[in-house]
Order: sequence, then structure tokens, then C-alpha cells
Amino acid sequence: MIREEILVYRDTDNNEFEGVVVWDDVNGKPKPGILVSHMWSGQSDFEVDKATELAKLGYVGFAIDNYGKGRRASSPEEAQRLMDELDNNRPILLERMLLAVKTLEEHREVDASKIGAIGFCFGGKCVLDLARSGIDIMGVVSFHGLLDPPSKHPNAQIKSSILVLHGWEDPMALPGDMVKLSQELNKLKADWNIHVYGHTGHAFTNPNAKFPEKGLFFEPKSNRRAWNSMAYFFNSLFN
Repeated sequence: MIREEILVYRDTDNNEFEGVVVWDDVNGKPKPGILVSHMWSGQSDFEVDKATELAKLGYVGFAIDNYGKGRRASSPEEAQRLMDELDNNRPILLERMLLAVKTLEEHREVDASKIGAIGFCFGGKCVLDLARSGIDIMGVVSFHGLLDPPSKHPNAQIKSSILVLHGWEDPMALPGDMVKLSQELNKLKADWNIHVYGHTGHAFTNPNAKFPEKGLFFEPKSNRRAWNSMAYFFNSLFN
């Protein structure tokens, strides 16, 4: 049976964050854990649904909260403001990602030796920064993520495998940005893959993305292919 648990966790300054953990309790054994890092509007049903789909694959999904408990956007303007707070302070962003990893590792259902992370849009940037830190987790996956590196790069060797799933027509990260990312990852000796989907823009996994004039639109075929690629990626890492 699929179980869901709201999990409030805190940083060293006692700031509260509210995530959702989802797992299948069919056998009671510890399972690999996968963080789900949210889009620019903050943690929502979208990320919880992804955590649930991960639970159905045999993992513990953790829809994390990088903004703080109760901080969710109700408009594009508010989403931009919340995202900019962390986009302009990448060290704090990384601290919150590392806190989420530690929280997941300590969960009673999780095999702490098998940790991964996925992220969507802004969340894709979050999981790439997690890998850039040099943390020793097994893998991260960016779905239509923002690809620019932090201005003060940690310059650590990347230990986690990386999968980037991206639309060729994504205006938020153009084909040239994918080339720059590949050069960065090569320099840091990462194990990396970039899958590029034709006729696909930003937010292609989100059925509510309906702004083709801005390059934001749901693409069912690319969405399905990207999820299947992610599933194969983690299966090959964890087994």
C-alpha cells in the first residue's frame, strides 16, 4: 500500500520546511530514496504526484521544500520573487538541498546508501547544484531545468551520475547552454548524459503548461520518454 507522510524538517537556524514522503510498504525493507525538487512556485501537488510515481517504482519519493513551510506562490510574480531569493544566493540554495538529502537519508524507510534526486524547471537547477557540490549520492536528473552554474563554482569533482532531459526549443536554456553544461561536466569528470527532445519546449512534463507563445507547453510524447529514461537511469544505478 502506498503511504504518504508530511515531514517538517529544520535547518540550524530553526527555519521550518515542509516536505512530503511517499513509499510503498509492501515489504518493509529499506528502499532507495529520491528527492523531488520543485518548480519556481514551490512544492505542490505536482511534485507530490511525482513522489508517488517514484514510490510505485519501489523508491521512497520525497517532495522537498526549498522555500520554507507555508511559502508557496499564488501568482507568477510571487513565484519569480521566491525563486530569485535562492537564485541570487546559490550557497543557501545548496545548503537547503543538502539538508533535504540528510533528512531523506535519516528516514526510517530509506536505504541511505542509495540516494538520488530529480528536479523540474528551477528544481533542475537545484539538483544540478547538488551534484556540483561533489556530494556522494548516486544520481540526479534534471527535467527541463535551468542549466547555468553558480558564479562561485565549488570546483569539486562530481561523484553522482547526471541525466539531463531537455527540450530543443526550451527558451529558458537554449541549445548553446546544453553545450556549455556538457563542457562543464566533462571538465569535472562527471558521468553524464543529455537527452534532447525535438519540437519540445520548457515545462514539457506539466499538463498545465499552456503558453506555446512563450515556449512553455506540455508535450506528452517527450514527457513519457523522459520519465522512462529516468526510470532506466535509476534502475541501472540502484541495482
